[in-house]
Amino acid sequence: MRIWLFLAAINGFLASGAGAIGAHLIKGSVSAGNLSIFETAVRYHMWHALALFAVAWLASRTPRVPHILTIAGLAFFLGIVLFCGSLYFMGVTGSTALVLVTPAGGVAFLIGWAALVIASFTGPVRP
Repeated sequence: MRIWLFLAAINGFLASGAGAIGAHLIKGSVSAGNLSIFETAVRYHMWHALALFAVAWLASRTPRVPHILTIAGLAFFLGIVLFCGSLYFMGVTGSTALVLVTPAGGVAFLIGWAALVIASFTGPVRP
């Protein structure tokens, strides 16, 4: 449970920092299109930091953490790295070198959400 809480907190911190960087440092130095790409990365980063927090919370509420929550956490983290990381790179540099990485990160996000759907049907959750 602690690893998911740690990853949620550090990614929430990083997403907040990236948002500030986008709003104050790179705005005006990149094209409007690249800024939009960067802002998309920030938005998905923060939402999936919160998803990691949900994994941590669910893991703390179950007597024995189901493997499906581990899959969800790993998928969300991998999605942040691949999807958001590639969009941050594209937004700042304008390069499309990592353009094929972005969909892989999106698939990882989908796997994470599907794993949470499955987790909703497995094992007891304490109130």
